[in-house]
Amino acid sequence: AVVFEVVAPAQLVAFDCNCSNCAMRRNTHFVVPKERLRYEGTLTRYRFGSGVAEHYFCPTCGISPFYSPRSNPDGYAVTVHCLEKGTIKSLEVRTFDGVNWDAFIEKS
Repeated sequence: AVVFEVVAPAQLVAFDCNCSNCAMRRNTHFVVPKERLRYEGTLTRYRFGSGVAEHYFCPTCGISPFYSPRSNPDGYAVTVHCLEKGTIKSLEVRTFDGVNWDAFIEKS
């Protein structure tokens, strides 16, 4: 099993990405600097496409609690649905156009 702790505000802004990976996993996530996340346990790493993003998942259950995104390689994108219930006071979800990643990053 993997257990993690993240330091983040109780009012979160998260992103709903439509890239092939996030869309299939319904990965609504928020980003924190890497030093704000600690974990215990063994994770397996997966890369695809450009190979820049590092997706981590539990080899026992397959859940991906967080990943290092291409848009912010110095941070972790934490899956909102992997947080303990009651730890988020409010959640604003914004759309991230991962299908058109380069154009979306350039204009944002």
